Amino acid sequence: MITVLTGGTGGAKFVDGLRHIVPAEELTIVVNTGDDLRWWGLYVSPDIDSIAYMLAGKLSQERGWGVKGDTFFCLNAMAQMGQPTWFQTGDRDLATHVFRTKLLADGKTLSAATAEIAATLGIKTRILPMSDSRVETRVLTPAGDLSFEEYFVQRWYQDPVELVRFAGAAEAQPAPGVIEAIRSADLVLLAPSNPVTSIGPILAVPGIRKALRETSARIAAVSPIVGGTAVTGPAGTLMAAQGFAVSIAGVADFYGDFLDLLVVDSQDAPAAHALRNEALRNQALRKTGMRVHCTPTIMRKAEDRIALAKSVLDAARQPPTAPAAEERA
Repeated sequence: MITVLTGGTGGAKFVDGLRHIVPAEELTIVVNTGDDLRWWGLYVSPDIDSIAYMLAGKLSQERGWGVKGDTFFCLNAMAQMGQPTWFQTGDRDLATHVFRTKLLADGKTLSAATAEIAATLGIKTRILPMSDSRVETRVLTPAGDLSFEEYFVQRWYQDPVELVRFAGAAEAQPAPGVIEAIRSADLVLLAPSNPVTSIGPILAVPGIRKALRETSARIAAVSPIVGGTAVTGPAGTLMAAQGFAVSIAGVADFYGDFLDLLVVDSQDAPAAHALRNEALRNQALRKTGMRVHCTPTIMRKAEDRIALAKSVLDAARQPPTAPAAEERA
């Protein structure tokens, strides 16, 4: 069994690669809900929807979010009524938000609503929100204390970032099945998602990071930082704001208390070699030391996604004493 922690567009692409090589029933996807928001009175869960649409084969590849082939008649009508339209929901996407909001209003938890939405889409893979409690990622900027979607979508992540926090995390509980999915897994994978705002909210929910430290499963993460720069989005800016180096070493530090394997892009081979040597010297890491595997990680095409998923699974299944990939190459 494989459990994946994910969020954002990079995470959805990685899950797309996995779904082609791992049976649906053997995957559990734990998804960030720190980006969730109320939009036009509807409950929207962007990362859950992206994963659900991806698994159902409905995600728009051109946009990286929403439903492929969607129309935007409602959005245009709302604009004519003077309503905000910076968060662009298509008509089919809007139906998901209406359905989720109805289920929540009927007393369903977010977990139950997610399972029902997945069932209607014919998805056999288990999708779990990180928590049924409300946890909101907040980004402190000179322009104010913004929700993540305000910072990322409305303002195009142009504001300097002073701090990122997860409102409500301290009082939250993991959604049913999350801790068990981590503890019972053979392998736990952290997608190449933004460590701070896609994986960070998941780790901020009490009990999840502890479960990762205690599980017997191997844990592998794919770095979203390549050559000292984020592949997409504001991951670099947000990591720096939280005091982490914008490098594969910074990613390793972010996950360092539980990570067995860090997968990095081939162009980072020299940095990977140095990082592996440092990990072997660091007694705070697991006794076997953190391994570093180099492989192409940029996912421009479907073939790239599948190739990355295969490479990650192969590296994660190597015995802990196996030489690092950069040394075998």
